[in-house]
Amino acid sequence: MKTIEVFISEEAVDDLEAGKAFYDEKELGVGQFFIECLLADLGSLRFYAGIHGKHFGCFRMLSKRFPFAIYYCFVKSAVEVLAVLDTRRNPACLSKQVSERKDQRKKD
Repeated sequence: MKTIEVFISEEAVDDLEAGKAFYDEKELGVGQFFIECLLADLGSLRFYAGIHGKHFGCFRMLSKRFPFAIYYCFVKSAVEVLAVLDTRRNPACLSKQVSERKDQRKKD
């Protein structure tokens, strides 16, 4: 089975850290569980990138255990994760964040 290299943008790392902080405020230790689950989801992109539907111009994979979506795009023969966002937020806000990050990548 062919695997694809996955890169996580700095913004997506910030998203993960914010999610961890949010869940740690609810109950100590849940934030670490959140990180472990999301890293497992991100790891699955090595095998399954490209099978997910497109939302806001990027592929979107839903987390298996948390209400978060992973937005990613193909860059050459690799995958770049642009955002890891809470799906309970306003869809207009999600769209704006993903679009801005995608547009910024085009400029770089």
